[in-house]
Amino acid sequence: MAGRAQLTKVVAPDQLSGVINIPGDKSISHRALILNSLAVGVGSISNFSPAKDCMSTIRCLKLLGVKVVKQPNKIPTVAVYGRGDSCLLEPADVLNAGNSATTMRLLSGVLAAQPFLSVITGDASLRSRPMGRVIHPLRLMGAEISGRRGDTCAPLVIRGCKNLRGIEYQLEVPSAQVKSAILLAGLFAQGDTVIEQPHPSRDHTERLLEFMGAKIRYDRKFVCVQPLSSPLKAIDIKVPGDISSAAYWLVAGTIHPNAKIKINGCGINPLRSGIVDALREMGAIIKYENEHTEGNEPVADLIVESRRLRGIELGGEIIPRLIDEIPVIAVAACVAEGTTIIREASELRTKESDRIATTVRELSRLGANIEELPDGMIIRGGSILRGTGVNSHYDHRLAMALAVAGLVAKGETLIRNASASEISYPGFWQTLEEVSIFQGTERRI
Repeated sequence: MAGRAQLTKVVAPDQLSGVINIPGDKSISHRALILNSLAVGVGSISNFSPAKDCMSTIRCLKLLGVKVVKQPNKIPTVAVYGRGDSCLLEPADVLNAGNSATTMRLLSGVLAAQPFLSVITGDASLRSRPMGRVIHPLRLMGAEISGRRGDTCAPLVIRGCKNLRGIEYQLEVPSAQVKSAILLAGLFAQGDTVIEQPHPSRDHTERLLEFMGAKIRYDRKFVCVQPLSSPLKAIDIKVPGDISSAAYWLVAGTIHPNAKIKINGCGINPLRSGIVDALREMGAIIKYENEHTEGNEPVADLIVESRRLRGIELGGEIIPRLIDEIPVIAVAACVAEGTTIIREASELRTKESDRIATTVRELSRLGANIEELPDGMIIRGGSILRGTGVNSHYDHRLAMALAVAGLVAKGETLIRNASASEISYPGFWQTLEEVSIFQGTERRI
């Protein structure tokens, strides 16, 4: 696959079959790193996500005085030496979050409570994403924080405050990153911090805080955290497999006409598993086996087989539970019978690319009957996808969604800038080769 950093070729295989071990959950890996860095003791994080985004969090934490050591294990593992008995250190350089909005937003909450000045930036994509949504509540708590473009974009300049105050805050959008930033600041505030969310968003931060001994209450509507009376306790955790990474195999295994795939050890947090619910509503058969708990998170093996799908309507509370998976759901909808309508997903326009516009544009090139809406898309299914040249727009989710489309398209699909997948799933292309079975002489992926 020479030159795949610029161009990757996908040819529809005769069969998809295999057992897949997906990387550790990126969202949980970020949070385990940050919370263990604020704890007392040493925490071991196994099945740690190899995503570039998580490496950005490690680099930032090291500049803040946190010792993070990779362990020589077969399963990716890092040890985090917590600084819970002392403050973080003022960084001698600008913190660079790379492409990771999770790194920037969550660390903003931590830095708001530190008695020093810090500056955090990112790549061109991250510097264009909305940061006013974290600046505003952190200012209400007492931090001095500002950014570019009228305090809406990074870089962010943060002068922390040792005397933050707890607040009651209503989220404008159901964002787990904004919610987590406020909760992390609330750990060091005076008085309780209460957050009201319009729709429930992923609750990994709440589950980890609970697991580490923080006083926190949460349900679908409200989250309340009390300031720490004693430092968090470092924990050892095995990170569940990332369901956002599993989503590509769930869709591929469903829409390919000859497929059976098993995904080992995948997180099935109900606030993240909207992809499973949506595919099941479309007619997919996805089975859970070996259900258990890891680090206060539900986990299971997932089995998926070929199945004809039907169009559905998606909107409301399910959208935050599958927001990252909408590009690949759109691929499934292209080959389903009937029409799929996705609404209330305008948040997609603020991701690594405008995922509504880029998903519609690139799937249209493959022959999909797909129409852009201000807050979503309409996909009229039953199209025969035909391979052609497409572009990831440097968006990791779109790169992998286009690869799944290529698995059922006639002819070759050429994906430009396919290496964007490394942002969240460095082993994606290798796994795709391993589960693709060719009976004839077609060139491999």
